[in-house]
Amino acid sequence: MMRMDTSSPAVFVNAEILKMYLGRRVRAVIQVMRNDAGVIVGQSTDGNQITVKGAQAFPPAHFVEVIGIADGSQSIRAEICTDFGESFDMTAYNGLCQLANGKFKNLFL
Repeated sequence: MMRMDTSSPAVFVNAEILKMYLGRRVRAVIQVMRNDAGVIVGQSTDGNQITVKGAQAFPPAHFVEVIGIADGSQSIRAEICTDFGESFDMTAYNGLCQLANGKFKNLFL
């Protein structure tokens, strides 16, 4: 039987929640605003800005899920980036971030 690896879970975050998890593994979705030499600047699901370090370039306006270490109050050092394309429900994901860090925190790793 294969077991899920729960040794290093990634917390669902938006830009506001990110600062609560400095040094921890997080997961966020951003809409790419610009790429600049290995750094992506994007808009978080709560409308604030997040900088992603160590990521490959993605087309502007694309939605990208970033899993990595929160290394600043508005930045993530990327481990895994997944292109979600040009359409994504930012409002629903932002709600998930709020629930996963609030009322239903016990349901998430």
